[in-house]
Amino acid sequence: MLIVDDQADNIKTLNRILQKVGYRDIHSTTDPQEAIELYRTLQPDLVLLDLHMPQLNGLEVLAALRSLTPAELYLPVLMLTGDDTPEARQNALAMGAKDFLAKPFDLPEVLLRIGNLLETSSLHRRLHDQNRELESRVLGRTRELEEAQVEILERLAGAAEFRDDDTGQHTQRVGQLSARLARAVGLPANLVRLIRRAAPLHDVGKIGIPDRVLLKAGPLDKEETALMRTHTTIGAAILTGGRSELILEAERIALGHHERWDGSGYPHKTSGDRIPLTARIVAVADVYDALTNSRPYRVAWPVARVLEELDRLCGRQFDPELVKAFVGAECYKDLGEDDPEESAP
Repeated sequence: MLIVDDQADNIKTLNRILQKVGYRDIHSTTDPQEAIELYRTLQPDLVLLDLHMPQLNGLEVLAALRSLTPAELYLPVLMLTGDDTPEARQNALAMGAKDFLAKPFDLPEVLLRIGNLLETSSLHRRLHDQNRELESRVLGRTRELEEAQVEILERLAGAAEFRDDDTGQHTQRVGQLSARLARAVGLPANLVRLIRRAAPLHDVGKIGIPDRVLLKAGPLDKEETALMRTHTTIGAAILTGGRSELILEAERIALGHHERWDGSGYPHKTSGDRIPLTARIVAVADVYDALTNSRPYRVAWPVARVLEELDRLCGRQFDPELVKAFVGAECYKDLGEDDPEESAP
């Protein structure tokens, strides 16, 4: 408990009463300005606060204590006063006082009012702790559900990719390349990790593309090309409605990773920096990995040729700064080795 009263005799009287019935952890001050720092340090279960004091009166101290107490916590203040007017009580209650103790002190009343407030304070603390525990459980469960959702989507993406990639590793390599490029252009670590997880979902829409188009060995005709391009909108539709930042980012990537810097891409012919940065990053990583690995319709290109192709398409298909960073930082080197900084949760 903390007793704040400018009259030392009042503090002695309250100390004697409280110690007589077994209360031991009692702090006090006759300086109302010191009371504010004591409250901050001690976080007492109960404050016995005099209403009329010099320098700062009880209402001013109470206002300061209220500002130090989070809104969801109970402010345990018992106002000490010889002023029994309705106005004094109303002002104190409006400022957050929980009860009153009249001077001169009556022993049974002191103990009853203090006991009631301590019980109320204890119940509030227990309720607050229980609420925090429940919030923690809900948060944990929400994360589990989001992880399960992401795992299902990743498996869908992997299933779609496995149909035209013998190893089924294209999506993961694109995630790694995208994270490396994101780090190379100076994005913060949390966004690098987000891209690492969202990028593998870029082609989840391929699950809706027929084998006759996806696995065709030769060039696609006009109708087949149009059908193939719908994997961006199919992917975005699969991912739409998510609430986590991961799903929202994955949706942006799925929809925008085939847009082109010059505006000639699909599905919406978006150009320049109006294309989401994450989608522009994945576009570079996706093309690099696609060209350096064999597909049913062509054999893999040598790395040197792919880098030449990226340079040729720089400023047309790709963001020039991203191509420059990709090549300059050699993001493609030692692909497959763990990047713990990018894959950490």
